[in-house]
Amino acid sequence: MTEPSPTTPLLETNNLMVYFSSRKKWGEPQRFIRAVDGVSLSLREGETLGLVGESGCGKSTLARAILGLAPVTAGSVHYRGQRIDQFSARQMRPLRQEIQMIFQDPFASLNPRMSVGQIVTEPMSIFQLYSRRERRLEAMRLLDLVGLNPRYMNRYPHEFSGGQRQRIGIARALAVSPKIILCDEPVSALDVSIQAQVINLLQDLQQKLGLSYLFIAHDLAVVRHIADRVGVMYLGRLVESTDTERLYNNPQHPYTRALLSSSPVPDPVAERQRTGIALPGEIPSPETEFPGCRFFDRCLIREASCQTHDPPLEGTEHRVACPLAGKEIAEH
Repeated sequence: MTEPSPTTPLLETNNLMVYFSSRKKWGEPQRFIRAVDGVSLSLREGETLGLVGESGCGKSTLARAILGLAPVTAGSVHYRGQRIDQFSARQMRPLRQEIQMIFQDPFASLNPRMSVGQIVTEPMSIFQLYSRRERRLEAMRLLDLVGLNPRYMNRYPHEFSGGQRQRIGIARALAVSPKIILCDEPVSALDVSIQAQVINLLQDLQQKLGLSYLFIAHDLAVVRHIADRVGVMYLGRLVESTDTERLYNNPQHPYTRALLSSSPVPDPVAERQRTGIALPGEIPSPETEFPGCRFFDRCLIREASCQTHDPPLEGTEHRVACPLAGKEIAEH
């Protein structure tokens, strides 16, 4: 792999598209589900990029496309400056050491027939790391690192709580010493108190190991706590992207402002006094073809030109895909 320049992002997507062919009825033209529709983002070394949006907006599909687990229709994925979306399975194999994933469901992502020791050492075996004895010692070290007793090596997933299972999943992701971890809603299936523990663990690991995270979530409070920068997705597109404090203190896109207004705050008095932005209608189908802005039908500040003009993501430090960004929205 070529040596990247100091300014090259660790991971980058350029106008990435992932389309899936949908079933068509006899006589109808072929239709496509635009799961990811032109997303450009970058992840720098040692940082956490948060990705938020409603369910079905394409966040998880984007992560799978980066890993080569979903077919890329158009655009590109670059790791350390080298394009990887056109790699064969054989070419991608060594890169899987560099980029790992933590899955959303800690109950479904672990093989119930394998012991904890087997789960954590399996990636080491696949990549032929260490001797058999060293693998076991390394697995014990990793369990201790994620806050589990190394004596749990011979236990099975059904013997653990959800938070403990997710810690096992984190240990498995760390087993091959990756540079990037794609966190696909890693705390959404956990209780709130356990969520905080797992988030704090991920932050500690990032500091100790120099990891970079693409952190996917729909919980805006969680993302604010862990992310350095945040991208907001709507129907396969990025509609806003900037650093975390700027986004939460001064959101510009009407969709971002609606999301933030609906996010609960931990103060009961303040929560009762809040007014929110209620978006009309439902999120459209990703099969829909949009001549203009895909948020048009639900937007509260729209103008006639928005129906025919598809706004690009513009800006430098604060990128927004809306010509009416910042316009006042009536809350109720």
